[in-house]
Amino acid sequence: MKLVVIEAPAKRETLKKYLGSGYEVFATKGHIRDLPVKSFAIDINNNFEPHYENKPDKKELISELKHKADRAEEVLLATDPDREGEAIAWHIANVLNLDLNKKCRIQYNEISKNAVQAALKNPRAIDLNLVNAQQARRVMDRIVGYKLSPIISKKVAPKLSAGRVQSVALKLVVDREKEIEDFKPEEYWTITAFHEKSNIAFKSTLQGYKDKKIKLENRQSVDEALKIIKNSDFIVENVKKSKTKSHAPAPFTTSTMQQDALNKLGMSLKKTTASAQELYEGVDVKGEGKIALITYIRTDSTRVSDEAQKACREFIAEKYGKDYLPAKPNIYATKKNAQDAHEAIRPISMQITPDMVKDSLTKDNYRLYKLIYERFLASQMIEAEYSNVSVSINAGDYNFKASGRTLEFAGYTAVYKEFVDEDKDKKDTSKLPPLTEGEKLVVKDIKEEQKFTKPPVRYTEASLVKAMEEKGIGRPATYAATVTILTARSYCEKEGKYLVPTELGRKITEYLEKFFSGVINVKFTAHMENRLDEIAENKDDWHDVVSSFWNGFKGLLEKADASSVTMKAEPIETDIICDKCGHKMLLREGRYGKFLGCSNFPKCRNIMPYNEREEKKSVGVCPNCGKNVFALRTKKGKIFYACEDREGCNFMSWDIPTGEKCPECGKYLIRKGKTVRCSNCKYVRPKEDNEC
Repeated sequence: MKLVVIEAPAKRETLKKYLGSGYEVFATKGHIRDLPVKSFAIDINNNFEPHYENKPDKKELISELKHKADRAEEVLLATDPDREGEAIAWHIANVLNLDLNKKCRIQYNEISKNAVQAALKNPRAIDLNLVNAQQARRVMDRIVGYKLSPIISKKVAPKLSAGRVQSVALKLVVDREKEIEDFKPEEYWTITAFHEKSNIAFKSTLQGYKDKKIKLENRQSVDEALKIIKNSDFIVENVKKSKTKSHAPAPFTTSTMQQDALNKLGMSLKKTTASAQELYEGVDVKGEGKIALITYIRTDSTRVSDEAQKACREFIAEKYGKDYLPAKPNIYATKKNAQDAHEAIRPISMQITPDMVKDSLTKDNYRLYKLIYERFLASQMIEAEYSNVSVSINAGDYNFKASGRTLEFAGYTAVYKEFVDEDKDKKDTSKLPPLTEGEKLVVKDIKEEQKFTKPPVRYTEASLVKAMEEKGIGRPATYAATVTILTARSYCEKEGKYLVPTELGRKITEYLEKFFSGVINVKFTAHMENRLDEIAENKDDWHDVVSSFWNGFKGLLEKADASSVTMKAEPIETDIICDKCGHKMLLREGRYGKFLGCSNFPKCRNIMPYNEREEKKSVGVCPNCGKNVFALRTKKGKIFYACEDREGCNFMSWDIPTGEKCPECGKYLIRKGKTVRCSNCKYVRPKEDNEC
């Protein structure tokens, strides 16, 4: 009997289907050996040698594994096909005293019969270059975590953590928030003319004056332009027709899958990662048992195998016809800094359509599988074709433009529509009627609109992952964990789908910028990722990489620790009396927010919870849940009104809600001074009613 060792128990049943009776499958449930939690475990003076220990909670599992390995005729290590999986295989080999030169490592990109059988025929030795790259990452992360975290806990707030990549991701969020706060909106105006011809309504927008681009910055310039425009004929000057093609998007990488899942399905990184893992490891499908549906889910490559590409093209030709099939297979370039160790994320079999397994999958698993399936299918389809019309129109010396776009051939869009960001201004490309040069257009109306330039948009989990990928920070296996820890540790909080740094997150970033800007920054972190890649490619020694990092980092640690600079909030005396000793309570800030501590400390160690809203009076009634509404302030001091139930209800308004409904439209009423009006329509309560 041969023993195959894997990480996740969920894979066991799926793998056994393809291994046959001569194999036993054992799952380690992740790492069985690692750096101990309660000690630093890195010998800095001995070439950064790490001290690994068997995980205490895996004692019985290791004993069982050793027993099975002793009885097996051969042990094969089938951990995940990435650097961490290679390191886990190396740890298992060390625990079992396996010969590291022996070909005991098997690797597959998908849990299918063909892939597993091929892996069994091609075992290899453990790749120590991949192991060392992972060791270097682990050691550097341990150094930052165990050396930097105590300093920021002492200088900023208790029980904080810092991370080599985590803190840079937090800095991105904080920097974006500063950009938003510092943004000064600029006024501008648009003028739009509404036309009609042959029962087709369309519009044109002001673009220029005397063939030069125009920018209307105030009401006066708008009025001056309208005087001429409204008294001028709209004459078609030029009609330009063109054909354009839109190429299909590449199949998913880890980051693009995470972005699309949030943008299209509203799935968080945590949900997406969990669903993708289940689809990769195997799910119970009616009539099939447990089968895997997608390939490995941690990848930065858009490459696909020739076999998968061929199967996809055959499926397209059969279901959609040859018109949807490009003459040659679509091949996508992988980004420069990608590891390209695995294929793109794709369905294992095109024959297992989303509809076939819908009843066997959870809602999230079905939606994600459908997204992955359709993206891969579309990636091998022909371009979409469009007819475009651009019309230049003159109204006196003012130049207007109308644009039209018509889909002539759906191509890949018959299967997959790309996400359009609603936060970005959309170009109007409505259908236009036939127009000819010199033609006078009918003008139904002319409208002007005041607008203001918008600040940068806050990061979502997905757009933060995208930014990390573009800047070379982290790798596919670390994106989700890095981003989700920011909210888990209260360094950021979510407002809808957006990430907003907390006051604590801002303080941490400010402190790190002051003392550790040479290490906790985008450029340096991306540089270190490249150094890790070089270790994996056998171009560098991992000890040298860690040594160069430590030599720069240790001086920063010493300087910060010796400095008297602190960002801890000074305690504030309150009128609240300690119920144990009679002294006044002080308002303090801790790891979990504000609390009250006795001013007679350390003689009296009494602490009490602090609720900021207890000192406030309710100003209104929440229209959603009926609870109290309190006046609060933004970070810039602007007053807004929010429901006391910030987690369950989360109602917010710039005006005070009365708790009453509008008699005309049913929306909630608000109070502005002495006037009560509708938050939605034009209803205003009569004065005699307002006064009473």
